[in-house]
Amino acid sequence: AGIESFLLPRFSDVMDALWTERDALRTGAWITFKEALGGLLLGSVAGIAGALALARWRPLGSALMPYFIAANAVPVIAFAPVTNAWFGTLSPWSKIVIAAVLCFFPVLVNTLRGLTSVHPSSVELMHSYAASERATFWKLRIPASMPFVFTALKVAAVLAMIGAVVGDFFGGSTEALGVAIQSSVALSRYEVAWAAILVASLLGIVLYSAVALLERVLIRWHPAARDD
Repeated sequence: AGIESFLLPRFSDVMDALWTERDALRTGAWITFKEALGGLLLGSVAGIAGALALARWRPLGSALMPYFIAANAVPVIAFAPVTNAWFGTLSPWSKIVIAAVLCFFPVLVNTLRGLTSVHPSSVELMHSYAASERATFWKLRIPASMPFVFTALKVAAVLAMIGAVVGDFFGGSTEALGVAIQSSVALSRYEVAWAAILVASLLGIVLYSAVALLERVLIRWHPAARDD
């Protein structure tokens, strides 16, 4: 026996719902996109800043990394009720924080890997020119880490959208995509729910594509970018 049609509507029904509910979905898309973008920016800035600090001061990195790993093992969605209590159920900040936490760890780990995986011969060359540790860091390690950073940002772009949508399940603007999905399922309007899911997926693709385009523009000089 297959899945009942009212649970998994036909694609044509989803397209009809996408058209008939276009105004509500457009509003919800804008609300959720802002939450996801805010989370992506906040989580990425925090992750990059953390990686820079951990790479610059290695003992600090060795001391703190186990705690970051332990924190990442906690299901982030479990924090949603807590962030709602902190910022208010209807505040976008509760969703932004959830998205930011999802983005933080992959950006931190990938950026740190890029900063610390510079070939020893390159470091020795910098030292042969009497370059200070600070100069080596800014002129060698940071440029070399850029492909790692953008790989992390592309992953984080998708995670930010997931965090924003799922965060709405625990409370948010009545017009947000996550709330629209939840309320549509509760009312057995599955074609509307799938239309909202489709919109959320497209927004995730848009965020990913924007980061990929930024990567092409900003690090076209890097050998890794030229190889692509």
